Amino acid sequence: MSNIRLFYRESLSLNLTATLDKSQSHYVSKVMRIKENEVFSLFNSSGEWEAKILKISKSIVEFNVTKQLRQKENFKELWLAFSPIKSNYFNFMIQKATELGVTKFLPIIFDRTIVRKINKERLEKVIIEATEQSNRINVPVIEQPQTLENFLKYDMDLIFTDLNASNNKIDLKKITASPTCIIIGPEGDFSEEERQEILKFKGVQPIKINENILRSETAVISAISIINYAIN
Repeated sequence: MSNIRLFYRESLSLNLTATLDKSQSHYVSKVMRIKENEVFSLFNSSGEWEAKILKISKSIVEFNVTKQLRQKENFKELWLAFSPIKSNYFNFMIQKATELGVTKFLPIIFDRTIVRKINKERLEKVIIEATEQSNRINVPVIEQPQTLENFLKYDMDLIFTDLNASNNKIDLKKITASPTCIIIGPEGDFSEEERQEILKFKGVQPIKINENILRSETAVISAISIINYAIN
């Protein structure tokens, strides 16, 4: 089987016969040059499946699902709340966070946030490509930007990356079955008012992830790695 993995938006099941969309068909037939009767894999939240190419007609690939390779994932929800940043760094941050296991992205507009709009369609494409590359099955979701006030209404175990924190370890006794969410501030840091609001959140764990001041994308990778190691 080839090492091609593609996210398929529609339902997948054994013996399904269907076609890839134009973009995926072009990738499979023209870029990767996969031929009829060769196999590749398709995945979505139902699991991962082996598919055999039946024919390539007018640059559209028709396939048949021949067997299931993996069941759907059972995982601990890991969310990332963050301030949007400039696009070139933003793509990198989303890509790496996806590879490291984030299941939901929650952009927040803080007092010191500079970039206040996101290109959700473009970021979803980055997420899908990173999911395909990293051998994940479940594709993370990304929400529209929201206020801190709305964000703090979620039911979650909140990990607050705070430069002022004296603690640098996670208390595993405070981790419940709820999603674990890491909150990263804007490059100008949280305002004192925002910091106090976050500290009021029930069960919040403030931690210092590094003695140095980190760029947002570096802070995200560092924090996710630390939290993953602690909770998994």
